[in-house]
Parts: sequence; structure tokens; C-alpha cells
Amino acid sequence: MSDLHTRAQAAGLSREWQDAKGKDQVVSDEALAAILDRLDIDVGETVFVSGEVNEAVRVPDTCRDGVAMLTLENGQTFSVTIRDRALSGVAQPGYHRLEQGERQWTIAVAPARCPAPPPGKHWGSAVQIPSLREGHSAFGDFASLASAARTLGRAGAAALAISPVHALFPADAARFSPYAPSSRLFRNVWLAPAGDPVADTPDLIDWPNAAPDRMRDLRLVYDQLDETQRRAFGEWRVASGERLEAQARFDALHAYFHARDRANGWPDWPEEYRDANGEAVARFAAEHRDAIDFYAFAQWWADRALHDAADAAWGHGMAIGLIADLAIGVAMNGADGWSRRDELLTGLSIGAPPDPLGPDGQNWGITALSPFALRRQCFAPFIDTLRAVFAHAGGIRIDHALGLCRLWVVPDGAPADQGAYLAMPFADMLRILRIEAQRANQGRGAIVIGEDLGTVPPGFRDIMAKAGMLGMRVLPFERDAQGAFLPPDGWSDQAIAMTATHDIATVAGWWKGRDLEWRARIAGRAVASEDNATRADERTALWKAIGGDTPEPDDPSAVVDAAISAVAQTPCPLAIVPVEDVLGLDEQPNLPGTTDEHPNWRRRLPDTLDRSLARHEVAARIAVLNAR
Repeated sequence: MSDLHTRAQAAGLSREWQDAKGKDQVVSDEALAAILDRLDIDVGETVFVSGEVNEAVRVPDTCRDGVAMLTLENGQTFSVTIRDRALSGVAQPGYHRLEQGERQWTIAVAPARCPAPPPGKHWGSAVQIPSLREGHSAFGDFASLASAARTLGRAGAAALAISPVHALFPADAARFSPYAPSSRLFRNVWLAPAGDPVADTPDLIDWPNAAPDRMRDLRLVYDQLDETQRRAFGEWRVASGERLEAQARFDALHAYFHARDRANGWPDWPEEYRDANGEAVARFAAEHRDAIDFYAFAQWWADRALHDAADAAWGHGMAIGLIADLAIGVAMNGADGWSRRDELLTGLSIGAPPDPLGPDGQNWGITALSPFALRRQCFAPFIDTLRAVFAHAGGIRIDHALGLCRLWVVPDGAPADQGAYLAMPFADMLRILRIEAQRANQGRGAIVIGEDLGTVPPGFRDIMAKAGMLGMRVLPFERDAQGAFLPPDGWSDQAIAMTATHDIATVAGWWKGRDLEWRARIAGRAVASEDNATRADERTALWKAIGGDTPEPDDPSAVVDAAISAVAQTPCPLAIVPVEDVLGLDEQPNLPGTTDEHPNWRRRLPDTLDRSLARHEVAARIAVLNAR
């Protein structure tokens, strides 16, 4: 083995990987060298270990056999004996401190599983918050979400899933994708409710005008705060600490340089402002205190409104409540990349290797937490991220859950196929996830859903199931080895059931071939005859699994009814039906691989949910969900 290969192996880089067809692939030496050049692999002395409740925990080699002191998270202290470099089982989950002489270590002890869903079978829906028409604003916000939660809760839903609400770039209305955030520690302030109702709005959100209008409305709210509100904001700001200050400083600086230079992020700023702790930034903060105060306020206002939406869900009968979404990473030129550069895989983007759907691979243009930084910092960045997303939620969905195990990393500027898989500290992260899930929701716990679609390594879903993480089973993908659709009773009970996701065609859209039409339109051609023929065969096969006589392609209503009935009959403890399928809509919220070619994250629902759910065919679908 060459020195390069030895160093790559030590860093957790895999030289070999299997593609979607099971064929072995080898990473080039050039790609390995480029990735290694960007990795800070120094983890220092091991000061963090994790283990399971009531099982022996392996301690670092620097901890000698003999007597040590264990201080539990609740403050209780015990004398313990280390034997064969192991601490005997600890019954209390949490982050404890082990001391021996002058040395100390953090011992994270995890419960056996994530919290289980409430007993019985339940259903929920999924919404894109900006699409909501509750509140009659230019786009839906957290107040709209609260109204939607009340409506769906009264209808019998146990959960309401939402896309990520992480902080974006408030001054740049072009960056409205929820999956490329500036930071995962704070909120998307565009979703903070403000402004007067709008008489009429178009079917597509006009972000370039609507987002700046929302920021101006938020400024009016800030200027009109009463003393009680200002005191509450001040207390929250103090409790939020220096991370909030860094976020507010970034947003103010970004607004300033975006307006002046059209800068996209901190790498485009003048050199002296790229250091979050530098003198130039401190001087800017002193001179622009009002702007920084406003951006801090916007975070408070957004967080308070999200809290109210969660309360509305629980208060109107939802057993689970809001299911938040955790994006896989952040934009490198955002707030976290600026102020927390040492926590991230700086110089590397994450994505996916080549596969039949993307023969050139995928570069998502975002980066992720560094496994080496996590070990150096006792996993504090991961813990902080989980706590931010668990706040106000009865469950979370982890986007690309395989990222807890490994990430496809690509050097900045390189093609996506010039990447490699980088191992993550999966066991530690999974234990931390279980700790945080159990203590979320004020100690009541929150369910965890891992997005495990596509190609995953053998055994990955088994590990998820053992940890109490629910997978995702989606109607168009549930097929046997021969490609036939599985009947509802053949689905896994270790997952949630879904008719669709925001990234694929709705049931009606799939049945009518809208996804084929979009792809063909983008390619500048008509739908290929073979594609139409394949879809016709698939329609027949799907209807055989869930229905009876095949309906006509242009009349999908019966198929939507049957699809909803099917996911309600699976063994899955929770069925999530996106609101687009509840309403029988043709168009999907997002078309992966496109930017301007398809109106991603811009579609509005046709009406408010309370009026929509009163429609006869929609009420009948909800009756089926409640009955099943």
C-alpha cells in the first residue's frame, strides 16, 4: 500500500466504492490527494467516548485501570473502577464526566432507542410553508403554519411535516431553497409573520419582490415593539449567546456587501471582513449596531412564531406535532462558514457519486460538519445542530440519513465524479441522536425519521431500525426484485409510509406523466415514445397492486384515492400524505437538478386548507385515513 493510500485509509477515505449497479469503482490517486490536502485530520487527544445504557463503555487509553470519579449530568458523583480500559454500565443516559487525576473525559451514554411513535397507527401531512395561503400573505409563514396545523389537527392528523426552516440569506431573495442554508442553528426569518393581508396573490411566489417586502414589514414590527416585547427579546438574546451575535453580524454584513457589491457571501467580501473575530468586523458591529439588533430581533420573532405553530399542532389534537427537517449541510459562504469555519469540511463540497440518474455525479454546492472537528470539539457542533432542529418539534426527518455514516466529498472546483466517500463517526453520532431525541419536546421525546431512499450500504437500514429510527417508504419506489409494486401489506413496519415526497411527482402528476413532460420540456423535446410506453406499463402495475380496473391516464382522481388508501393500510406506524396528494394536485414542489427551469419552491396551494379540506373528494380521503 502506498503512503497516499495509507494516509487516505487513516483519514477514513474509501478508495473503493460500489455504484448503483453493484459494480466496484476505484477513486483516482489525484482525487484522493486533492481531498487529503483539504482535510484537517488532527483530532488531538481523545476526550470524548460514547456507549450504551447499562453496557460497558470503552474508555480512552489515557485512562488507566483503577479508581476514577464519575460525575453524572445531574451532578451526582460516584467512585468507579476502570477494568480492562472499560467503565462498567451506566444506567443514566446523558453526557457525564469521568475524572482520573488531572485528566477528564466526556462519556456520552445513550438510551437503547429513539422514542417510538405513539401507540397505534397514525396519519399526517406534509406542507411547504411558503405554499400555504392561510393568512393571505405574499407567501406562507409560521402564522400560516399554525393555522394549517389547527386545521389538520381538527381533521385527525397526528403530525405535520415541514421542509427545513434553517436560516437562509435574508438580503438575497434569489437564495430561497430550504436545503442550502446559511446556518442550521437559526431560522429562516422570511417565515416570520409580518405585514398586512394581501387581497390576491399569484400562483407562483415572486421571491425577488416578496422577500424584501417581508424584511421591510419585519423592520416595522421591530420599530413598534412595546416595552414588554423588548424585554422578552433582550432576555432571549442574552440566553442565545455569541452564536446569535455571530449570525446577526453575518446577516448585517451580508446585506451591506450584497447591496454594495452584489457579494454572494463572505468569500466575496473585502479581506479584512472575512475574519469573524477581526478588528474590521468589530468596528462594523459598533457602527451598525441598529442593523445587527434588527437581525437578532428577526430571529427571535421567527423562533417565537415557530413555537406558536408547534403549540397549535399539539393543542389541536396532534399526537406527534410538527416534524422538522434537518438539511444535510450548509452553504460554505454563509454564516456558519464564516464564523465556524473550523467546524466544517472547508474546501470540500458534498454530493453523490455517479449513478444511472446522474452519470456525472452530483455536487450539491454545500458542505458539512467535519468528522475530525466533531471529535476535537466533543461533538458540540452536532449537539447544537440537533437541539436547534428538535426545538418546537415532535419529530425530525434527517435528510440523506446516510450522511451520518459517510459523505461523498468533492474538492471545490472539481467535477462531482472526482470525489470519494469519507467516513463519519457513525456510532457516536447515532448515540448522540438518541440522547437528544429522548430529551427533546421538554422530555417527552421526539421521533426520528431517516431519509434512506436510493442506494444504501447493506445493513444500514438494520442499524437504523435497531436504533429506533424510522425509514421512509414511498409508493413509487416500493417494488420487489423484479420491479413489481409491493402490495400495502408487504411494506416494512420500521418506516413511515408516503405517497410521494417534495422531490418526486405527485400521485396525480405521476399518473398523468407530468414529470415526463417537465423533463422533456427542459430538454427541448417531446416526451419519448418509450417513456410513455414504460409509464403506461407502470400505471397498470401500480393499479394492480393498489386498485382494480385501470383508470384513464387523464383521470387520476381514483388513483389518488387508492394511493392514499394503500399507504393507510401498510404496517407502517405513520402514513404521511403530502398536502398536494391530499388535494389531488398535478404539480410537485421541487424538481431536483433544476434551478430556473422549473418553479422550485415557488408554488402556492390553490386555496386555504380549511376550505380545501371541506371539498367532498378531499373530505372523503381524510375519512379513509382516519378509518384506516
